[in-house]
Amino acid sequence: MNRELLMLVEAISREKNVERDVVLGAVESALAQATKKLYQGEVDIRVAVDRDSGNYETFRRWLVVPDDAGLQNPDAEELLMDAKDRIADIEVGEYIEEGVESVPIGRIGAMAAKQVILQKIRDAEREMLLNDFMSRGEKIFTGTVKRMDKGDIIVESGRVEGRLRRGEMIPKENLRSGDRVRAMIMEVDLTLRGAPIILSRSAPEFMIELFRNEVPEIEQGLLEIKSCARDPGSRAKIAVLSHDKRVDPIGTCVGVRGTRVNAVTNELAGERVDIVLWSEDPAQFVIGALAPANVSSIVVDEEKHAMDVVVDEENLAIAIGRGGQNVRLASDLTGWKINIMDAAESAQKQANETDTARKLFMEKLDVDEEIADILISEGFNSLEEVAYVPLQEMLEIESFDEDTVNELRARAKDALLTMEIAREESVDEVSQDLRDLEGLTPDLIAKLADGGVHTRDDLADLAIDELTDLTGQSEEDAKALILKAREHWFAGQQE
Repeated sequence: MNRELLMLVEAISREKNVERDVVLGAVESALAQATKKLYQGEVDIRVAVDRDSGNYETFRRWLVVPDDAGLQNPDAEELLMDAKDRIADIEVGEYIEEGVESVPIGRIGAMAAKQVILQKIRDAEREMLLNDFMSRGEKIFTGTVKRMDKGDIIVESGRVEGRLRRGEMIPKENLRSGDRVRAMIMEVDLTLRGAPIILSRSAPEFMIELFRNEVPEIEQGLLEIKSCARDPGSRAKIAVLSHDKRVDPIGTCVGVRGTRVNAVTNELAGERVDIVLWSEDPAQFVIGALAPANVSSIVVDEEKHAMDVVVDEENLAIAIGRGGQNVRLASDLTGWKINIMDAAESAQKQANETDTARKLFMEKLDVDEEIADILISEGFNSLEEVAYVPLQEMLEIESFDEDTVNELRARAKDALLTMEIAREESVDEVSQDLRDLEGLTPDLIAKLADGGVHTRDDLADLAIDELTDLTGQSEEDAKALILKAREHWFAGQQE
């Protein structure tokens, strides 16, 4: 019987073009499953088939787990301290094995064994096909819509299938069975049955790859797409950079009579593309990203990674875009938070900031309004700047002599020290339930304490804009943190 088993293995291996060890592994799995049925509980069985003789041995085994982890499955696990009583040098993650009686092949049930073996072989074939496909290094999956699966679209290319999830499709795009589809390969998940290649038509990477295919200069290294932001099916922006002064990056991506950009637009259901010149200067990059709006002035806040962009009344609607689309895409493209405002709003904000700085200097430095205004006019907006800006820079202020400068710096340092002591005391008042909240760093806790937020309920009561003002977080992060703080409210209601 064992010789017949090896002959069967050899035949299946040749017929299915699968390695002999894979087929033998399937046989071992079938024998192990048959043996498990003789036991109660979730036992772990290993079968080892001798590759030369066809003889096989069967073992029941227990996984060694840490003592403090406890036994999740007593039928197949052993605590380390108990395992060491049997094998002194055994370690966590290793197995204790005990030989048991092997199930004769004749008692397995031919159909059950055959199904297990064939499934293993199908899995091996599928993995070989996938490995062959992925070895080509293709980033775009081109295939035909085969069927719908719970809202997802299964796309077939040869004998390989990809899954295009509903959330990764272009909105309002109606794909039917038999349609040709191109999509970006995002990942390969071998745990998914049937269609393990995860696809996307809405990802920014897909647009970048489409341009790479249309514009040879990108592949040649003459051009580079630095970033991309999309509102799938509606509008997108890409930032391009030329590594060769002779190559116009925007014109090259547009192509003669727009052929290149139109090819991308047609593939993406009419999605319009703005091509922006990338710049190392963040302000210049943002100005380009907001096109076609004309920018009057721009103020960069490095600390908050934000920019206040001033446009005139005529350009306000253009800069913001329908439903905020233009400024949102520009923000995604550049990675900067962009605040669009007109001249009046900018003047009001600047006046408010000046007033805040004036009050700070008058209170903390104990100076009059005139001294405070001189500091502001010279570009000082914080106590840290007064205390630690190089001495020579402050000595260049015509209105101040050396004694005045030294006195101002000393007062600023004293004020900062006093504020830090008060801040530490305020942080000490923060409740443990707030400290334990997932996602809160020591820096965030300190900022919350500065704003009078000392308990989890204090945080839960905040509005999103209030939290962003306190911490400088993005709206998305602030919303997530507030929802986390409110979880205990809903848990109480469910109980």
